[in-house]
Amino acid sequence: MKFSADAILFDSDETLVSSMKSVFRCWSQWADAHGLTIAEIMEVQPHGRPAAAIVADLLPAEEVASAVALLEQAEVDDAIAGGVVPVPGSRELLASLPVDRWAVVTSGTRRVADARLTAAGVCAAHVVTVDDITHHKPDPEPFLLAAQRLGVDPKRCVAFEDAPAGLASARAAGMTTVAVTTTHDASALDADVVIADLAAVTTCATEAGVELTIAI
Repeated sequence: MKFSADAILFDSDETLVSSMKSVFRCWSQWADAHGLTIAEIMEVQPHGRPAAAIVADLLPAEEVASAVALLEQAEVDDAIAGGVVPVPGSRELLASLPVDRWAVVTSGTRRVADARLTAAGVCAAHVVTVDDITHHKPDPEPFLLAAQRLGVDPKRCVAFEDAPAGLASARAAGMTTVAVTTTHDASALDADVVIADLAAVTTCATEAGVELTIAI
C-alpha cells in the first residue's frame, strides 16, 4: 500500500519508543505509594492519556499536582537508567525522513518525552507534548499543532499511533491514520491501515513530500 504525504506524525510510547516495561514499573511503584492497584488504574482507561488526567481520576484534586510530579520524576529516572528501547524499525524509518518532514505527538510531558526519546536514540526536531496544548487526545489539537509547526496541511499528513485515543485525535484532524498493534489488538484500532510495527514501512523523500510504502 502506498501513500503520498507532506509530513509524517508519530506518537511516542509504543509507536517509536518501547516504554511499556518502564511504565509498568513506575506506575506500580506509584500505585503502591498511594494505596492503589494496577487494576484500579486500568479501570480509568489510562493508555494514550496524559498522566495528569489519569491521576485526576484516581486521587483527590488537592493531591494531584504532587502525585504527578513524583510519577514524572520516576519515569524520567527510569528512562535515563535504560528502561526504554526503540520500537523495531523506528530508528531506520526516521533516518530515511528529512527532519522537517516529521514530528512526534505525545500525551507525555516534555521531560518524560525528551528522556524516553533520547534513551531510545530518537532525535526529533519537532515534538508536541501535553505541555504545549489545552486539549489532549482524542481532541485533534495535538496533531493540528504539529502540522502547523511543520507548515503543512493536516489533510496531507499521515499519523502513526498505537492507541484508540490517539487515532481518534489524528482522524479528527483530517489525517490518514496508521495503527501499530504494539498495545492493542487490530480489532480495537480504527485506522486506515493496521500494521505490527514500523518495520513494515519504507519511505522515499521527494521534492513534493514523502512517499510511503506499507507492507500489509
